[in-house]
Amino acid sequence: MTTSTPAPGTVTMYSTTWCGYCHRLRTQLDSAGIGYDVVDSEQTADAAQLVESLNGGNQTVPTVVFPDGS
Repeated sequence: MTTSTPAPGTVTMYSTTWCGYCHRLRTQLDSAGIGYDVVDSEQTADAAQLVESLNGGNQTVPTVVFPDGS
């Protein structure tokens, strides 16, 4: 798992191992042929704080960040 800048055309998904919605999203991204990097927000330093900052203070997963940062 990585927190580096994703390759062009990929998204970064902040996830946890127990999140059913995260597993479903991975399946859908795979089916659509969309590249993605997964960051475990419970195991990666500072990932939980980033997820909170993106979601108005909530630790919501999955959180998807597009290559342009949106």
